[in-house]
Amino acid sequence: MNENWNNVKNEAVKWVEEAGKILKESLYEQLDIQTKSNPNDLVTEMDYKVERILKERIEHSHPDHKIIGEEEAGRHIQSTDGVMWLIDPIDGTTNFVHQKFNFAISVAVVENGVGKIGIIYNVIQDEWFTAVAGQGAFLNERKLEQTKPVTLQEAVLGLNGRWLAREKRADEQSLHHMVRRSRSVRSYGAAAIELAYVACGRLDCYISFRLSPWDYAAGLVLLKETGHQVSTFQNDEVPLLEPCRIAASRPGLHEELLDYLYDHKGFEY
Repeated sequence: MNENWNNVKNEAVKWVEEAGKILKESLYEQLDIQTKSNPNDLVTEMDYKVERILKERIEHSHPDHKIIGEEEAGRHIQSTDGVMWLIDPIDGTTNFVHQKFNFAISVAVVENGVGKIGIIYNVIQDEWFTAVAGQGAFLNERKLEQTKPVTLQEAVLGLNGRWLAREKRADEQSLHHMVRRSRSVRSYGAAAIELAYVACGRLDCYISFRLSPWDYAAGLVLLKETGHQVSTFQNDEVPLLEPCRIAASRPGLHEELLDYLYDHKGFEY
């Protein structure tokens, strides 16, 4: 299969832009808000609508491609063979509902398990984080620089405060100890945005104890193109068909983080 990845990226950007306009128009409408796995796991009719729009566009232009979406598409898919799209129609749905800010549309295209295209559109800020494998990563029209090493003492960590609140261990390898050694901590409530912020240098790392592939697939392409390290807490390659614990960071910092994360247990999801 010989795809022109730049053409595919340009198509995808056009579709994501169309979906973004629909989201902006819906911000002050009355939304049908439901919950999924727990009372804090929100979904709206706009999540479903955006996913369906993108799915329809992909199926029309690329009928031989597979599609996995957060809400409905691709639950039967068990192999990364061929070309596969991973879609998060609204990453940061809680932000979308409560703040009307800090939410993104995230789209990745993967061929035989290898990321080829990553697009994270930060809708309200109108920031486009895009990458095609081997061509670098961009924030709008600006090519992102290759990352440089950093130590924990110099680092701004991306970490949701819920993980700190749930922590049971209190030894030298605790998250609290890690945070105290860092320069500062931030949380934006949208994994795709936080991974994009690592790629562009606004964060030095991002840590999550549970993400799904559609949360991070686009970010993986951006991070690879900017020289960052991404792995599970056990320093394995992150999977594209199942949830995992993920750490993404600048080189040098990654090994230091994994010392704190490798054996971390005790959280309930």
